[in-house]
Amino acid sequence: MTHFGIICPPYPGHLNPQSALGRELQNRGHQVTVLQLIDLEKKVQSEGLEFYPVGLSIYQPGLLAETFQQLGQLSGIKALQYSVDFCQRFTEILCQDAPKAITKLGIEALLVDQLEPVGETIAEYLNLSLIVVSCGQAIHRRGDVPPFFTPWLYQNQPWAKLRNQIAYFILDYSCQPILNTINQYRQQWKLPPYPHFYGATSTRLCHISQQPEAFDFPIPNLPNNFYYTGPFRNQSPQKVFFPYERLTGQPLIYASLGSVQNTKVNLFRSIAEACQELDVQLVITHGGGMSETEVKTLPGSPLVVEYAPQVEVLAKANLTITHGGMNTVIDSLSSGVPLVAIPITFEQPGTGARIRWTKTGEVIPISRLNVARLRQAIQQVLTEKSYSENALKIRDSIRKAGGVKQAADLIEQCLKQPLNPQNYHEPIYSDRILISTTSEAKP
Repeated sequence: MTHFGIICPPYPGHLNPQSALGRELQNRGHQVTVLQLIDLEKKVQSEGLEFYPVGLSIYQPGLLAETFQQLGQLSGIKALQYSVDFCQRFTEILCQDAPKAITKLGIEALLVDQLEPVGETIAEYLNLSLIVVSCGQAIHRRGDVPPFFTPWLYQNQPWAKLRNQIAYFILDYSCQPILNTINQYRQQWKLPPYPHFYGATSTRLCHISQQPEAFDFPIPNLPNNFYYTGPFRNQSPQKVFFPYERLTGQPLIYASLGSVQNTKVNLFRSIAEACQELDVQLVITHGGGMSETEVKTLPGSPLVVEYAPQVEVLAKANLTITHGGMNTVIDSLSSGVPLVAIPITFEQPGTGARIRWTKTGEVIPISRLNVARLRQAIQQVLTEKSYSENALKIRDSIRKAGGVKQAADLIEQCLKQPLNPQNYHEPIYSDRILISTTSEAKP
């Protein structure tokens, strides 16, 4: 049996699916330890996993909640800029503490979230087996694939490839403090520097994505060790109450802004107002982002809860309104429920692009949102059958993909493959421009 360590961003959208994967591995007899900030000790333990703190000497407890609060007030580029500082500090914490912790605990393999790239460097330094996990969008840094933070559709054309590469250059420039920190430790550990973010290195045994293949662009020539498995879901030890008796039987609209954007009260208010005159029941879950007073000021009579058992409620829904977080989107599609997305920042515009590509919903950028436009999108998705039909197709593909059990199978299989130590000193970056014969997307 193997002792796995999990390194991921300290956000529920990453920690929850990683926890499901960790529980599946535990059920097979493996040991799983999450290396995280002390603020998340109770959260990790409530998910049934072992916890080991990092950053005790330099991290100020409570800072994570403050970071969430600040990010919740921002959108677009400002949110990205604010997050860079926090991510740089978390990168520093992991570089300082994780190697010692991993050695002390006897961890043999790392499950590293793709959005925490320092984890790959730590695995390389310690010569550990490395499995990269995409809990959000699977990032393919290639000329033909639009960057994850853009709303662009896939177009295998020279001008689009140039546009994509420029956008990645801007990302690298914006995130230079994080890359500098990683490369400082790579130099200290006698590893070659990374030229940029999100290059596919040869140190990966495999790369597993919970994003369904049917909910991605038609990307050709993917690496042989890349796998789409669909959502990582299983029964969490945490129980969430929901007042099912208050459901009216009207078409149900489920609205969630995730765990970071959930303090945008004005956006919740716009959603409630857009649904107010429709023959629907609106269920809003805000994750503690609204006060009782703010909830009472929402237009209409939505059913508002702090938390909801998302998968179970979505099974009863007719439509999901979301900020475009990957977990809510794929939970919705897993039940064949179409979407109206309001992307705000981070990878959400890219997720919105995939909603447009698959025709599983409508997308309204936050900068263009108003109540009338939102109401029109809701009515359109509810009444035009093509949206639900396309969502059902993706639901069927998700059911065939295998989910968390398939992900665990792949992890166990790749660990049986012998490691070539030379691979740990020969990073391979896959940002080549690829020519595809797939059909072109229209703007």
